[in-house]
Amino acid sequence: METTDSPDVVIAKRLLDHARLGGFIFQRIASGEDAPLVGYRLNEDCVDLIHIEGFSRDCFAWRKRATSLIVSQDSLAQRRVEGSALEVLNDVLSWERP
Repeated sequence: METTDSPDVVIAKRLLDHARLGGFIFQRIASGEDAPLVGYRLNEDCVDLIHIEGFSRDCFAWRKRATSLIVSQDSLAQRRVEGSALEVLNDVLSWERP
């Protein structure tokens, strides 16, 4: 039985493809095709992370500065976004690539 994705799911898949092209590496963090998806992008200045839990909720992303200093993790956060998969992916794709 073939299922057709909703327009929002199609857009989210395209945004994920753009994120991959922008250097993100994604993996499922549990078994199953609907398991949470986590993507990260590393460079010498910062780490970007995207967490897609459910399509319309419980998604977030953050950018943290990379440093060898011992400091509070919260003090390293430069950007944060929470919301639906579409909101999070759209926001992250607007972040300047370091």
